[in-house]
Amino acid sequence: MKLAVIGAGGFRMPALYLSLLQASGRLRIDELALHDTSQERLDRIEPVLQGLEEEHGTALPRRSSTSLEDVVDGSDFVFCAVRAGGVAGRLVDESVPVRHGVVGQETTGPGGIAFALRTVPVMQRIAAVIAERAPGAFIINFTNPAGLVTEAMQHIVGSKVIGICDAPPDLCRRVAEAVGRPREALRFEYAGLNHLAWMTAVVDRGTDLLPALLDDPARLGAMEEGQLFGTEWLKTLGVIPNEYLYYYYRSREAVESMRTHGVRAAFLAEEQDAFYAAAPTAPQAALAAWREARFRREQSYMLDAFASSGADTAAVAAARATVTSGYGDVAIGVIEAIAGGPPRVMILNVANGATLPFLDADAVVEVPCVVGADGARPVGVAPLPAHARGLVETVKAVERLAIEAAETGSRRLAHQALALHPLVESVSTASAILADYLSEHPVLRESLR
Repeated sequence: MKLAVIGAGGFRMPALYLSLLQASGRLRIDELALHDTSQERLDRIEPVLQGLEEEHGTALPRRSSTSLEDVVDGSDFVFCAVRAGGVAGRLVDESVPVRHGVVGQETTGPGGIAFALRTVPVMQRIAAVIAERAPGAFIINFTNPAGLVTEAMQHIVGSKVIGICDAPPDLCRRVAEAVGRPREALRFEYAGLNHLAWMTAVVDRGTDLLPALLDDPARLGAMEEGQLFGTEWLKTLGVIPNEYLYYYYRSREAVESMRTHGVRAAFLAEEQDAFYAAAPTAPQAALAAWREARFRREQSYMLDAFASSGADTAAVAAARATVTSGYGDVAIGVIEAIAGGPPRVMILNVANGATLPFLDADAVVEVPCVVGADGARPVGVAPLPAHARGLVETVKAVERLAIEAAETGSRRLAHQALALHPLVESVSTASAILADYLSEHPVLRESLR
């Protein structure tokens, strides 16, 4: 098979390549074609990939190019992990809302809307090129906001695009450890949108283990979610939320933490600028530099939230830094199942169909799916509680306003999306945030009329 990677000069490319090397005995990759708009970034990542090859004693037949058409031509699978505007764009996305007393996060709230407004046109152009040059290809999308972007790309290529995220399988792993059962022995009821979903049951041979876990403060408190949300709140909810729901349930604390500690994009901008500027060419030195930067990056993940919740941030950071799996393993799992391996159940971002009856069939949702030769198909899930349904419906409406605003260049619809988001307290606040985004994002100033 031919696998194309869009955004291969990004910092996470070595993690994906490591997953590909580890799966090379199972996958028959005849060509790995890497694309980035920056040849400099491709050149910086190249010795890191060479270091991984030396370490594992194997390599994949690969090449790189800044030509999108050349890279995707004839591909069987296309993996997309694009950051329109780079980390500098993310810094604006996250900083502006905090200035106005609103959560500043790249996928949640106004930051996610701004990111989408800049990203949807880019991803739809990529989807159109793939449809022309590789019409049979499946697209594995990791570009954030993952669910929203996947829905926008489905306007171009339909069900050929599947959205992935590493947060759901990480939650499943932590819950399996907490209940003391192998993950593969459990069935997880989980539903919602990307970064806005809830685990409602953990079934083992017909028995739901979640109520007992929620009634056990010691086991629940040892989990990241117990530390993040508080065991009493999880017991009150009766479900385990995706970690990003912290920004909804404790938005005031999140804003104060961001004001005190700064937004994560500021840390990433400094770290990644230093990594790309260093540019060691010796493979082992390049790999070591990447691993050091990755360790610091993983330690910083959502630490503003953990800090404001009173969790042991050092312990959380240490635990996260030791996890070597991630989105690369999710992508490999999808590719393997489609390319002839046994079907498997995975939590993915796909068109709803009839899975969540309060949403229409085309709405992209994050739910368990059966993945096989014909792609990913959602399976039935337990009903979400009323409070979750209401939030999902509202945020889905906001996502669609953002998609339409990006597709049509409508400033009015962008304003609606910001004003109607549950994390934005008033229309006047939304107006001020939009004004700042237009001032600080030239691409939005030009595209939104």
